[in-house]
Amino acid sequence: MSNKKVDLSLFDPSEYSYGASKYKFYLWHLVNTLIFRNGLLGSSKVRVWILRKFGAKIGNNVAMNKPNINIKYPWKLTIGDNSWIGENSWIYNMDEIVIGANVNVSQGVFLLTGNHNYKSIRFEVFTKPIHIEEGVFLGANSVVCPGVTCHKYSILTVNSVATKDLDDSGIYTGNPAVKVRTR
Repeated sequence: MSNKKVDLSLFDPSEYSYGASKYKFYLWHLVNTLIFRNGLLGSSKVRVWILRKFGAKIGNNVAMNKPNINIKYPWKLTIGDNSWIGENSWIYNMDEIVIGANVNVSQGVFLLTGNHNYKSIRFEVFTKPIHIEEGVFLGANSVVCPGVTCHKYSILTVNSVATKDLDDSGIYTGNPAVKVRTR
């Protein structure tokens, strides 16, 4: 057992940058809570329009017409043509997330670009980008961790956790996810 301690009084949240002004940050959180995540807003076109207004780069024919899609910072998000974002997905993009064309992000998927350094007494935040390449399928309730690239046509199965890069056309399952075969 380790004797390492954590002293949260040493944590300094100002070390992390939102990548936007405080005005834009707070306005997004208001719009996200009241409008974007609302189940009454069934239109992908309106959601895409809102995201673009906040700096997201969104391709054509992107489907996100289900409720409760939560996006931390749209200005750090790129989504390619013909991609689908499922309900209850959480795009926690403290760093850049790039989702390629023809990607299926199923319901409940969690894309996590940041975490706390549990090895440090200060518990500071670290971030790493996520890249989801063309044709990837992320199964329901799967998790993609900071710094992971899901290469072309790879699959992360239901409830699996990607802690390392996924090979082209690889099918991964488990926690942590392991390659079980090729697509």
